[in-house]
Amino acid sequence: MATTVARRVDESTLTTMPEEGRAARPLDGESRLDLFEVMGTMRAMRRLSSEPVPDELVRELVQAALWAPSASRDRGQAFIVVTNRAQIRRLAELWRRVVDFYLEALAPATAGYGTDAHVVRMYEAIRYQRDHFAETPVVIVACYDQRAFTQRIRARMPALLRALPRLGLRPSLALMARFYGLSKVQEAASIYPAVENLLLAGRARGLAANLTVWHWFAEGDLRAILGIPKDVQTYCVIPLGWPLGHFGPVGARPLDDAIHR
Repeated sequence: MATTVARRVDESTLTTMPEEGRAARPLDGESRLDLFEVMGTMRAMRRLSSEPVPDELVRELVQAALWAPSASRDRGQAFIVVTNRAQIRRLAELWRRVVDFYLEALAPATAGYGTDAHVVRMYEAIRYQRDHFAETPVVIVACYDQRAFTQRIRARMPALLRALPRLGLRPSLALMARFYGLSKVQEAASIYPAVENLLLAGRARGLAANLTVWHWFAEGDLRAILGIPKDVQTYCVIPLGWPLGHFGPVGARPLDDAIHR
């Protein structure tokens, strides 16, 4: 699915990178950043230059994504890479709708909305990205294609039903009630580590990006624009490009607030 859709969207394919193409390529002196420095400075960057990103570099980021750990050996991770300017302009129209909806309906619930300087700057960047989305060099949609695995599971349903007594009545009823949800968790556990690898690799190469899920407010329109099959799940949209701002320390909760012993 990934190769087919990517070819339709931007006339490129996402195949496994050959061994000779995997060598690190110095960009802006940042190709040897320490991993912790990469993680600690990987801000959500929404102000992007319109300068193109080389396709070989995009392929390198997707290759890094495919190295991530996965919750399933089926590895249905699929990345739709959009570089066609007409398609990105169509996505920009969709983006404006979903961002405007979010700003009106949900943004005021953010802690510190309108009063905290950091939050104010974040929403200024969100509005900037909305107004300049059509200039984004690359838009990546992270998906998970589990169609082949689902077919095999359906074929195993009689065996699954026969095995349920081994769990006991209550666990069996809970499993059947949550079966669809467990499938979605498995997909998420496989695609989001890949997305994180992609973002980290981009930061290490001097590229800026941010992970978004607002497309879910109008997912049907996104699918229609990019030709995504209805039984392939979309998990996030990543606008990617060279930064107009600067990388710096990320905001995080105090460590001891997050650790529970």
